[in-house]
Amino acid sequence: MTLDELRRLDPKHIGSWPLPVQAATLLLLVVLVVFLGYWFDWRNQLAEINTLRERESTLRTTFLDKKRQAVNLPAYQKQLEDIEQAFGALLKQLPNRSEMDALLTDINQAGLGRGLQFELFKPAAQETTSEFYAELPITIRVTGSYHELGAFASDIAQLPRIVTLNDIAVATGREGMLTMDATAKTFRYLDEEELAKQRKAAQAAVKKK
Repeated sequence: MTLDELRRLDPKHIGSWPLPVQAATLLLLVVLVVFLGYWFDWRNQLAEINTLRERESTLRTTFLDKKRQAVNLPAYQKQLEDIEQAFGALLKQLPNRSEMDALLTDINQAGLGRGLQFELFKPAAQETTSEFYAELPITIRVTGSYHELGAFASDIAQLPRIVTLNDIAVATGREGMLTMDATAKTFRYLDEEELAKQRKAAQAAVKKK
């Protein structure tokens, strides 16, 4: 069919149009209806569907995570109990404020018990505090034989409370004796009053900022 024949077609008498033209017109109308439906209605619905699918995926992931946590909850509780027990055991190795004098005596007795001579035993004038414990360095100088010094260091390591020897320096003295200079560090946990003061000071520092 030529272009002139198409121009002569009467829109009021579509039924008399040739069949191929009717089919092409019908197809064009269908495409136009589908496009208009998509543009004014389906497009928004499809976007909403995609949003809901993403939300479903997020909720599914959250659900699986919560389910995994619920399944593993007894194991987590057991781990927490083990950590609390281990932490409690470590705290027992830290003396409180009233036990510090006894610990200093133990350190002194450990040296005397091995036949060492203390030339210096000087606890620091002030402790160094951390988050939940305080550290007290003690400057010591002892004289004795090699084996006596070694036994003293071993005894310090075996004390029920935590004591470490740091900055060790050994020099030869008279009659084959050795002089050891070291810093013994002892630790104690802070009591509730000290922790409260520490928290109060931290809050005041934050407010100043």
